[in-house]
Amino acid sequence: MARALLSTLFLLQLLGRGEGTSEELRLYHHLFDNYDPKCRPVRRPEDTVSINLKVTLTNLISLNEKEETLTTSVWIGIDWHDYRLNFSKADFGGLGTLRVPAQSVWLPEIVLENNIDGNFGVAYDCNVLVYEGGFVSWLPPAIYRSTCAVEVSYFPFDWQNCSLVFRSQTYNAQEVEFAFVVGDDGEPVSKIDIDTEAYTENGEWAIDFCSGEIHHRDREPADGRGDVDIVYSLIIRRKPLFYIINIIVPCVLISGLVLLPYFLPAQAGGQKCTVSINVLLAQTVFLFLIAQKIPETSLSVPLLGRYLIFVMVVATLIVMNCVFVLNVSLRTPATHATSPRMRHVLLELLPRLLGSGAPPEAPGAALVPRRASSVGLLLRAEELILKKPRSELVFEGQRYRHGTWTAALYQSLGAAAPEIRCCVEAINFLAESTRDQEAAGEEVSDWLRMGKALDNVCFWAALVLFSVGSSLIFLGGYLNRVPDLPYPPCIKA
Repeated sequence: MARALLSTLFLLQLLGRGEGTSEELRLYHHLFDNYDPKCRPVRRPEDTVSINLKVTLTNLISLNEKEETLTTSVWIGIDWHDYRLNFSKADFGGLGTLRVPAQSVWLPEIVLENNIDGNFGVAYDCNVLVYEGGFVSWLPPAIYRSTCAVEVSYFPFDWQNCSLVFRSQTYNAQEVEFAFVVGDDGEPVSKIDIDTEAYTENGEWAIDFCSGEIHHRDREPADGRGDVDIVYSLIIRRKPLFYIINIIVPCVLISGLVLLPYFLPAQAGGQKCTVSINVLLAQTVFLFLIAQKIPETSLSVPLLGRYLIFVMVVATLIVMNCVFVLNVSLRTPATHATSPRMRHVLLELLPRLLGSGAPPEAPGAALVPRRASSVGLLLRAEELILKKPRSELVFEGQRYRHGTWTAALYQSLGAAAPEIRCCVEAINFLAESTRDQEAAGEEVSDWLRMGKALDNVCFWAALVLFSVGSSLIFLGGYLNRVPDLPYPPCIKA
């Protein structure tokens, strides 16, 4: 008994399936036996077909800045009414939807106008859904590679406006009229729809806005015929964390090394130039890496490129400054003479302003008598030499050391023996040579101090220039934000 009941149910199921299949086949023959997919679904030639369009973004694959191409994965939802496909489900056993191949019905032939790879069709010709009343819906997937003019002025803190332009390749605005699909809230969906559950987030780009507009273009104003386009403005903003970690942070750290040469002695010009030139070569490598990333355009210079050029200019100025300071530090009294004004500015005024005066003397230095090469003693000695002969100066000094009788003896010996006079002149020559050497040493020391003063001034100037220039350049990138209007937000937080 149970087996017979199961057999009966199985036969009824087969009969029901066959009946459903026959109803679908009967509906298909009813609709497409005399149907021509090449003709527009209008009763009169002057009528216009209303096309409702909705674009759903499933994946922002990539933006190739070098080739200026945007690759996206989308679903194109197209709805229209075809009076020739009108039917009632009550006449076909409650069947309200018919799925037919896309080649069997009339299509508006909507393509992406700014396509770049030559493939203007969709990725897969899925079936077309025909509903009761003649309403037709087609939802094919597509992977588009479209043109996108990349603006690199604020790279890597930039945002791009990549538009997707859809239009009918065959029909004009008088034959086909575009409109946005009406959403569940009764408002037209005038932007790219993004399903947050199905959307795959891109690691480099974030979508800020994706508004859409319908543009009418009059191609032939004489007869009123023109084209109509649907333009979706896809505003994407770059996520700069990758470039901050891999390019900006190393670049800033290496750029900071241009200030290290100022901590070397003023006379170490060779080492200073070596450090600065090494930093200059490192910045050239970074500039070459950026040139491989951005498109080859002469319309603008990227922000990071401007920063590298700025650092290279600063490094070049520091190399020139090191050469100039080395030239000042290695001067001698035999080749250059310093003026009192220069001494006042470089040895007194600048050290006092920068807080880097001469080092304080040791506490016991005041108890030790200064050498005869001091300025006051030298002036007094020169005055005495001009007024008295050398032999008298020598024996006059001996008078205070050994007494009057010894000085008189020395004078008599000087007058009696010519060899002693020669010895006195030799001693005077040695004293004068020693005095000249000490004076030259003092002059060389002054040139070193002047070079150090110039080095300190250039250090603070380079520090201010480097800090202010870097801050202004990166502040421009920070302030480069996507405008709030006229774009409505794509994804609501």
